Amino acid sequence: MELTARKSRTTGAALGVTASVFAAALVLAACSSGGGGGGGGSASSGASKASGTRVTVTETEYGLKLSRSSFTPGTYTFVADNAGKVTHALSIDGPGVEDAKTKNIQSGQQAMVTVTFKKGTYDLYCPVDSHKQLGMNKHIQVG
Repeated sequence: MELTARKSRTTGAALGVTASVFAAALVLAACSSGGGGGGGGSASSGASKASGTRVTVTETEYGLKLSRSSFTPGTYTFVADNAGKVTHALSIDGPGVEDAKTKNIQSGQQAMVTVTFKKGTYDLYCPVDSHKQLGMNKHIQVG
């Protein structure tokens, strides 16, 4: 009887370890799956890893200042830096890019959005409240 009880405890412990490993694998899979991102396949948002050419967009009340002024077709990661006192965000629309945007960014914080530009005109703006109409709007020409 003692041998049977010991074997049962050992089997139970092994099942518990197996279940824990399986649960951990599920958590890792959920955390690493893509998800998120606005504007379809050519954009990602939030704190995703940067790719392509990095462009800093300094956001204040109520303007946008870009770290570069010329663009060629290709992939760009826009780092929106909220240097203002109120919440801002960054949204990008243009050929092949529709409503790619960052999360809302608190004062002193940053967020990224990565887009792939084709030739054409793109609109960069703050989608929060009426910030776009107050001057947080830039048009850039690519190509």
